[in-house]
Amino acid sequence: MGQRITQVDAFTSDAFRGNPAAICLLREEADAGWMQKVAMEMNLSETAYLVPRGDGFGLRWFTPAVEVDLCGHATVAAAHVLWQDGVVPLSDECRFYTRSGLLTARLQGDWIMVEFPREHVSVIAVPGDAERALGVKAVGAAASERLSYLVLELGSEAEVRACAPDFLVLRKIEPKGIIVTSRAAAGAKYSIVSRFFGPRMGVDEDPATGSAHCVLGPYWQAKLGKDEFSAYQASARGAEIRVAVGAERVTLSGQAVTVMRGELT
Repeated sequence: MGQRITQVDAFTSDAFRGNPAAICLLREEADAGWMQKVAMEMNLSETAYLVPRGDGFGLRWFTPAVEVDLCGHATVAAAHVLWQDGVVPLSDECRFYTRSGLLTARLQGDWIMVEFPREHVSVIAVPGDAERALGVKAVGAAASERLSYLVLELGSEAEVRACAPDFLVLRKIEPKGIIVTSRAAAGAKYSIVSRFFGPRMGVDEDPATGSAHCVLGPYWQAKLGKDEFSAYQASARGAEIRVAVGAERVTLSGQAVTVMRGELT
């Protein structure tokens, strides 16, 4: 019997929106080189691997190019698969042991709530090379050192949506990931909007990025004057994420839908 693999769209309730992730539930630890090759074959922003471990599961995330320290949408997708396939009862939480520590997921209605580490965000001067590569003029900037993410705040949602990066230039800029963000347009049902670019990690634009919202949560908390808010990632596929910021953790909530099941032969 081959290795089962499930493709899930996360941070959405509709198929073909949000961010697709491939989830492999392994019987035992696998070779990292094999996992990277499968991720390259799947060619999704993330392929995630689960292996039973004590009271939970080991969880690792791979882009087509590299293994990453944190991935939100593939964690939501992994929990979705465990509950949907009856591996974990719907009333129980999912516990994941990862390169970012223990992550826990619980189900509330049809929303999956995952607790992630809160990222430390420092205000910095706006880097001109990033502005030029993205074709934007930022009104503020910040950095998350652990994840090596750069945040550029733009003046409007329209500017975020219109951002057209030069990816050849963007690959030469030091941060692993670059987030452009702004307050939502008047009348929107969400509070903030963002896009995420990670060409140095093998993903030019990510459709929905949980790890980015572990940075955006603390960044926008003080600016909005609230600890909980809704966010929209304005990629071509679009994604909805609920953000709750605590002292040490950021809880991200999203929905998920299975779109494909297969077997690696």
